[in-house]
Amino acid sequence: MLRNQQPFQITRGFIATRLCAFLLLLSLAACQSSPAATTEPLPTPTAPSLSTATSTPLPEATPVETQAPAEGPVLLGEGMSLRKVMEVGPSFIRLVRNPVDGDVYVLDSDGGIYRISDISGSASRDPVAGIRELKGKPTGMAFGADGTLYAVLNTKVGENKTQVVVRKGVPNDEGRFTWETLASSEPYPLSNTYFDHLYNGIVVSPDGQWIYINGGSRTDHGEVEDNAGAFPDTRDVALTARILRIPTSASELLLPNDEAALTEQGLIFARGTRNAYDMAFAPNGDLFAIDNGPDADYPDELNWIREGLHYGFPWRFGTQDNPQRFPDYDPSKDLRLQSGFWAVDNGFYHNDPDFPQPPGEFTDPVVNLGPDAMIYRGDDGQEYDASTQGETLSTFTPHISPLGLVFATEPELPAQWRDDGDTFSAFLVSWGAAGGTLSYRGQGLLHLQLTKTGDNYEVKTTEIARGFLFPIDAVLIENRLYVLDYAGNGAIWEITFE
Repeated sequence: MLRNQQPFQITRGFIATRLCAFLLLLSLAACQSSPAATTEPLPTPTAPSLSTATSTPLPEATPVETQAPAEGPVLLGEGMSLRKVMEVGPSFIRLVRNPVDGDVYVLDSDGGIYRISDISGSASRDPVAGIRELKGKPTGMAFGADGTLYAVLNTKVGENKTQVVVRKGVPNDEGRFTWETLASSEPYPLSNTYFDHLYNGIVVSPDGQWIYINGGSRTDHGEVEDNAGAFPDTRDVALTARILRIPTSASELLLPNDEAALTEQGLIFARGTRNAYDMAFAPNGDLFAIDNGPDADYPDELNWIREGLHYGFPWRFGTQDNPQRFPDYDPSKDLRLQSGFWAVDNGFYHNDPDFPQPPGEFTDPVVNLGPDAMIYRGDDGQEYDASTQGETLSTFTPHISPLGLVFATEPELPAQWRDDGDTFSAFLVSWGAAGGTLSYRGQGLLHLQLTKTGDNYEVKTTEIARGFLFPIDAVLIENRLYVLDYAGNGAIWEITFE
């Protein structure tokens, strides 16, 4: 996506040039206005997706709504309370906890990294790393178990290329970090569209030996993006639409934009992810990642990420084939294309006889059993609720942009929110749909109950809060979940499970 563009309107009526500028960095492909040239580096009733549920359809719960303070999110259950911790300002996009000092750290894509001390009390904020120290504008960060901080940056190279840089910060005696470069990539082609998702999500392995970083796609759905002829016939490239794994012991490691070289060095962990903006390890060590879908009405995904597997992009969304890969594709007959999305309105969905053949087998997303985030569009163009049909979805309602995946591992949580035997408990926020006509638009907090079934997972999904503006990240401390809301002046909310 591009940095400079016109304002756009969110369905809730929120209009903000600054928000749209951030969406370029976040790259959720949600803006609908015309792009402008980049002038500076980025900081960037059938339903084939359904399968018959293996259990009795879940009853739809009647939420008990509570709202405090005024104009805050609405809680949809008993035993929860809400407090506004503080306003942090615009452009804050990440919230993480340092396992060593216990403090929460927040990332400002325009200003650096800050420590929030005593977040459950007076909540003071102090800078710990500026843009100059980081040597760029960050899009992701994660702590290792030893307190080492890793930051993901994207730097524009020339007029038409970008590179990812991963910086490693070792704690020093001044309460800040001493920085070095862990890895950086060769420059690779920008598409100069909203779909330059860049690098963003990062997570550290439980043993501290590896980091995993998300290389977002440079396309919406695998179409040619030649950047006004600068890169003829170019779709995604070796460094995009995948998750890389890098040893934390590396120093100045070069990430080549070459499939064979990346494979030979063992740097590619998984392929076929469109934009895995958030990743997290479950208590058993399984890695999960969200994935935001294309401008057409296909589900957003939750995936169990395993080494060597391919998750389908751009040949498949959820469990449905991308129709543009077939030589007889006619977008005028594609009822999943809804006006209000950039790729739809500007002809990015078209007959594409040169679309490459799929590379092999694909891995299915986690299966959603509901009752929530189950709205989808059928082949006939109509809206359906898979939960009321007794069906499943792979995984969530299109366009809600799931983010901020947090596993509920804290023993202080009440029993209903903790793991139960082989079922893992987690929380997930959803940024919300910026367009389209589907009735469920996200902008809430979901509770997930994940259970392994054979070679995949199923998830029971329940919305427990709604009415955030644009929630973007979350962190759990004891029985308190902190949610970072991007819109307005940027706020951190505390939800206490009592």
